[in-house]
Amino acid sequence: MSIRVATTGEASAPRVLVLDDSRAHDVFDVLGVVDGVVRARSPFLFEIGEELRVRVEQDGTVYEAIARVRAHVGTEESKVTELELIERGEPRSA
Repeated sequence: MSIRVATTGEASAPRVLVLDDSRAHDVFDVLGVVDGVVRARSPFLFEIGEELRVRVEQDGTVYEAIARVRAHVGTEESKVTELELIERGEPRSA
């Protein structure tokens, strides 16, 4: 997955990990987050409406949430998955 460096005054892009039992899987290349919707690329195509338990890490803060797959947009070669973050837990320090 790619890494994006934040410029001065800009928050870094979050890291979104899929939680499965006690394991975390790094399967998303996050492009951005706007109003609780994550836009990301993944080698996996999750079903629309599928709910995933995720951990979101950003700027030293971590929280867990349920992410619902909202849509897949773009071309076959450049598919972007939209995940709506719902049921967000309390943020804590990493």
